[in-house]
Amino acid sequence: MSGELRLAWLLTRGSDRREGWRVLLTAVGAGLATGLALAATAVASLRGQYRIASANGLLNQPGERAGIVLTLLLLLVPVLGFLAQCARIGAVHRDRRLARLRLAGAAPGQVRRIAALEAGLACLGGSAVAAPIAVPLLLGLWPAAPALLWPACALVTAAVPVLGALVSVVALRRVVAEPLGRVRRVRPRAGRGPGPLLPLAASGLLVAGMLVAPSSVGGFGTAPVLVLSVVIGTGASAVWLSGVTSRLIGRRLAERTCDPAVLIAAERLRDDPWTAARTHAAVLLVTVAGTGFMGVRQVLLGTLHQRGPQSLAMDISFYTTGIDLTGAALLLALAIALCGLAVGTAESPATRRRALAAQAAAGVPAAVLARALLLETALPLAPAVALAGLGGMGIATWYALLADTGGTALPPAPLLVPFVVYAACLLAAATSLPLLRRSLSPAELRHA
Repeated sequence: MSGELRLAWLLTRGSDRREGWRVLLTAVGAGLATGLALAATAVASLRGQYRIASANGLLNQPGERAGIVLTLLLLLVPVLGFLAQCARIGAVHRDRRLARLRLAGAAPGQVRRIAALEAGLACLGGSAVAAPIAVPLLLGLWPAAPALLWPACALVTAAVPVLGALVSVVALRRVVAEPLGRVRRVRPRAGRGPGPLLPLAASGLLVAGMLVAPSSVGGFGTAPVLVLSVVIGTGASAVWLSGVTSRLIGRRLAERTCDPAVLIAAERLRDDPWTAARTHAAVLLVTVAGTGFMGVRQVLLGTLHQRGPQSLAMDISFYTTGIDLTGAALLLALAIALCGLAVGTAESPATRRRALAAQAAAGVPAAVLARALLLETALPLAPAVALAGLGGMGIATWYALLADTGGTALPPAPLLVPFVVYAACLLAAATSLPLLRRSLSPAELRHA
């Protein structure tokens, strides 16, 4: 293990400019994960009632603090997905060095562990930078922090690099460096992904959430469990739908289309349909939560202004601050998910740079290849985002019915969220076009 760690350190130090971007992105993701985990730890360490001036009293009561801790921990999900995307595309960039390790006698498992340790070292650098910045800011929120907070912060800072390395191991479990310098992906034998078990498990999660408190199913008492169940269940079903539609769209279009860009995208989707589903997972979860949040926000703000400040238990700024912080958390999650989507889209031309260069040398225009790259994201994402939007609209409609808005129709703002997310995903995918142009260089043919 010490020899693998030494090799990982040497490889990290010898990274070129292209891999330097990977290390930097991994460190940024680890720093963000460290900051979120430290914030959740600091808030969770508070016991009893406090009078904290920040956030208009949201940190004073244990109930509100529990919601903030849960939100911060949920934000770690897109961050971990982003780290997995960085590790996956980094393995492709390191194909020649990994192949040299194979020729020197390293087993495929050792190569994957070395690549994961590289990611762990990059995560360690990000945590080492983020912790000295985050801890003083968090401790400044209250005058006397609990004594156990210090060892908890140290444990979190040390745990993030370990978690980053584990995520990299999972992300690289199907990457094998061959001795002749080529990286290939080992697909499952069936090649069908999780199949219908995923939506069935999601439906079971929803039913289990409804059975938590059967006497008040559908009321505000079961709101957190039901909302979380709907978000996870709909998001998982949307991920499954993305993989299934990728295969079906690729098969149908490959047989019927006359457009070369559509044909290239269809062949790619048919050969590896679940790559797009993995890349879109975090975006789909954010779409469900964001659509539901917009509906709940509009209904809640309308109800608060209708009742007036005299009938409220707390000042109206207490409620609006909580709403604004929730919206900021969702925007942060969307930004992280879009960054992961951009990195995952960039993996495609990086993996196929020799084949793309051969197509360009054969006379395929660069505009056709660019359009095919965008279609690989646009085609399977459209039905999945639509399903995610329907799940979010279900949450918003349910809340509007419970709130008894006096017959007021649900505002149209939630309907715009899936369209905005879909457009943002296409813009994120377009960021890989410069990498595509570099992949079309004839110099890539010498490695074919």
